[in-house]
Amino acid sequence: MSGETDHSMEARTAQGDELEPPASFVEQANVTDPGIYDEFAENWPECWEQAADLLDWDSDYDTVLDDSNPPFYEWFTGGELNASYNAVDRHLDERGDETAIEWIGEPTDEANRSYTYRELHREVNEAAAALRDLGVGEDDVVTMYMPMVPELPIAMLACARIGAPHSVVFAGFSADALATRMNAADSEYLVTCDGYYRRGDALEHKAKADDGLASVDHDVTSVVVDRLGDDYDHPMRDDDVDYDALVDEHTGADVDPVSRDAEDMLFLMYTSGTTGEPKGVKHTTGGYLSWVTWTSQAVLDVKPEDTYWCSADIGWITGHSYIVYGPLSLGTTTVMYEGTPDYPDKDRMWEIVDEYETTQLYTAPTAIRAFMKWGEQYPAEHDLSSLRLLGTVGEPINPKAWKWYYEHVGGEDCPVVDTWWQTETGGMMITTLPGVGEMKPGAAGPPLPGLDVNVVDGSGQPVDAGDAGYLTVDRPWPGMLRTLYQNDERYVQEYWAEYSDTDSDDPDDWTYFPEDGAKIDDDGYITVLGRVDDVINVSGHRLGTMEIESAIVGVEGVAEAAVVGGNHPVKGEAVHAFVITEDHADGGEELRERIIQGVEDAIGPIARPESVVFTPELPKTRSGKIMRRLLEDIANGDDLGTTSTLRNPDVVDDIQAAVEGE
Repeated sequence: MSGETDHSMEARTAQGDELEPPASFVEQANVTDPGIYDEFAENWPECWEQAADLLDWDSDYDTVLDDSNPPFYEWFTGGELNASYNAVDRHLDERGDETAIEWIGEPTDEANRSYTYRELHREVNEAAAALRDLGVGEDDVVTMYMPMVPELPIAMLACARIGAPHSVVFAGFSADALATRMNAADSEYLVTCDGYYRRGDALEHKAKADDGLASVDHDVTSVVVDRLGDDYDHPMRDDDVDYDALVDEHTGADVDPVSRDAEDMLFLMYTSGTTGEPKGVKHTTGGYLSWVTWTSQAVLDVKPEDTYWCSADIGWITGHSYIVYGPLSLGTTTVMYEGTPDYPDKDRMWEIVDEYETTQLYTAPTAIRAFMKWGEQYPAEHDLSSLRLLGTVGEPINPKAWKWYYEHVGGEDCPVVDTWWQTETGGMMITTLPGVGEMKPGAAGPPLPGLDVNVVDGSGQPVDAGDAGYLTVDRPWPGMLRTLYQNDERYVQEYWAEYSDTDSDDPDDWTYFPEDGAKIDDDGYITVLGRVDDVINVSGHRLGTMEIESAIVGVEGVAEAAVVGGNHPVKGEAVHAFVITEDHADGGEELRERIIQGVEDAIGPIARPESVVFTPELPKTRSGKIMRRLLEDIANGDDLGTTSTLRNPDVVDDIQAAVEGE
């Protein structure tokens, strides 16, 4: 492009400037009426019948929202349905021979697999029969510890079919993380695999799963998918069952979908918390499924004839909502990719978009920053004209990355939806409706219709436009978490007690606090600024500082540790550890490596510290609280501001010197 065009683009995509969605997009968009915001506000909560109407119900619901016991809200009470039926069976008549899942594997194209809705139906039924034969019944939690292989969504849908909630553990997490989650969920069943491919190499996975099972405090039946074939001869334990052999025993099985109450649990998703103990977020069948289906249609503009690609991992909530349940409930083709964006070359993503004529791409700002770093020549090598919409998820995106994505991937013809949401919300909360709203690079957008989202100060009062504050959600929504598994008290304390009268039974007195900072402009567009709790957002994935610190302190020779997030050009945030050694320990390279290894063993490579700084003390207030703000400033090289509240202000100079000496 010419320099003049670049300058014009820079001017038009500066933060705060507005861009209209392309007229060609608006003409075909699923939602185009700006009046939807007023309509939903005036007809709340009955407005959410529009979401429920996107599903097939076995029994009609009696009430849209039961808010008689806040914050334990219930949605579509009295209704019954099955998530597997809604994602698969109901599409068979019209879409049976159309592709449901397009799986792109490694290391060669020969590994790729396509599943029509009819084929997916067969696979899900056979897997459901197999699990039921093992003893899995309604309400039994089945854990899945698997990478991006098609057997993962098949197993999820099979569990949903027989009324067994699933709990997916990200394959990159450690054996300890698996054991912690299985113990917390009382899960007696595991579906895992022998391994997977990454950058052309076969990586074993089962040994890690076995290590985790050794720390589970009850018996577990484990089903093992053979992904690697002859590349890895995996050992089988006495309680292991081969997935293929088990499913083959149920060839042609037909399993009736179990009708589930709208409030019955569909799945558990464990997410990091500030206490070090992962939180088991409970999502239910009716509210969650209606929410992800409606947002997939309204925000991602998904249509049955699309080939839609969300590049997330199903081990995280984004993959649950916007690879599996939302797209499949709309009868579209959803793309799953096993590999990395830069293997075998840095144009791999664009090669896939070109070859499969992908219509939407929903990815993370972390990936976009990497694409920018690699260069615009890679997307330029491919025909990306099939793309109709672009989306971002996982963390805020800065205007520069937004502009690059809009220009070099979307060709300035695709609206960009910058979505804010979290595991607990189930699906999108803040974003533009691409067929309705103007885009402002750097700002996620207004709350979705029917949502009451605000930015407030420390006392709960609205902040002025442009000022920073705390994000709050002042009304319930269908996709919300219902509680934390077997821990209602923690659910209330962590999410609802910040600005609420916890003795009140009036739903208007309850406010959901997602623990993110934000600011709002005069048009009601919200810019999310990041976490305000002790959670680090690495590549869009939330990691609890307490969990990382516990892993570090568990390393021999470590007396105390503090972990903070520091700015990173690609990851968004990186983990920085500040460590006090025991008197006899040498704070040298050997201990540093053991600390890094200890974190990877306890949590996984995603939590690997970017730096480990040894210090004689940590900056603490007079009450003994670690002043993490100072450590964050040191990690980022920022001005430190006042240290007058510290009981040991001299330590700041020592820590800065240690960082500079690295």
